[in-house]
Amino acid sequence: MSEQLNQLEKLNAIATDLDLSADLRIKAIEVLGKIGTHEALLALLELAGNERLIGKERDLALKQAREIIKSGR
Repeated sequence: MSEQLNQLEKLNAIATDLDLSADLRIKAIEVLGKIGTHEALLALLELAGNERLIGKERDLALKQAREIIKSGR
């Protein structure tokens, strides 16, 4: 379990690191969506509310969060 939390923290750090390319941040958001856990959902919602990210990234985070909710995971 702690390994998964560690992975979530790393992906969240990548997704919010504005020094990295937008493509890399987007990939991290997509991977968070594929993980599909409650913790990943919370991380995605936090990203969606992060005003420092560009709109495309925030929209993607919200879309990924919505997919987790719809899947009922």
